[in-house]
Amino acid sequence: MPAARLSRRAVAAGIGLLPGGLAGGAGAQAPPPLIAGAADLQFALGEIAARFRAEAGQEVRLSFGSSGNIARQIEQGSPVELFLSADEAFVLRLAAGGHTRDAGALYAIGRIVLFVPPGSPIRAEDGLDGLRAALEAGRIRRFAIANPEHAPYGRAAEQALRAAGLWERLQPHLVLGENVAQATQFAIAGGSQGGIAAYSLVLAPTMRGRGAFRLLPDALHEPLRQRMALTRRAGPVAERFYTYMQEPAARAIMHRYGFVLPGE
Repeated sequence: MPAARLSRRAVAAGIGLLPGGLAGGAGAQAPPPLIAGAADLQFALGEIAARFRAEAGQEVRLSFGSSGNIARQIEQGSPVELFLSADEAFVLRLAAGGHTRDAGALYAIGRIVLFVPPGSPIRAEDGLDGLRAALEAGRIRRFAIANPEHAPYGRAAEQALRAAGLWERLQPHLVLGENVAQATQFAIAGGSQGGIAAYSLVLAPTMRGRGAFRLLPDALHEPLRQRMALTRRAGPVAERFYTYMQEPAARAIMHRYGFVLPGE
């Protein structure tokens, strides 16, 4: 079965992506490198790429999706030059298979939140106890999480719900997103009473006024250790962006979006 397509956003104005990520036309200038990131990075990585462009004068293209799907696409020959995963296991798998230069570097640890839209019967400030109360009152119809089969944030959501004794009871109400960004959209959509989202996504300016959230204890799930690595296709611009991700300017942006950073 073919892997799901990645959602793509070109950072450079006017840059489009053709099938296979190749520029059309003989002799055409090579497009900026394709950087594939986990869905929780949509806003943070967009800001970092814009700052990289301003400081280094170089463009990158950004592509977002579930880490598991991106890893499969790289194994199948995707032209990704740098992969930023939400679960380091996918990077380590690619490294073992010879698809990356090395095991890369840990760049962040992610967090999850209980997110509820306006009018939800779930009291966000009560965390998973608020979800439990709404369930017991029969007021939950739809609750969104990312698909645990290939999305690290979905797996963390499942682990947290199991730890709270809510997983089995929520089964009839679960709506699975392809990745955590889609799950967040499902949580906002009409008819949904909430979901479990990435802390980095609910902190985005575009999420203001869209609902309330409560940071969930990290003891409820395995750490979301996020690792990045250059693939065998990586060129000089991707190499520079990889280094930039570990520098103070990029780290400050990641910190603002709620990530725990190496060394903190």
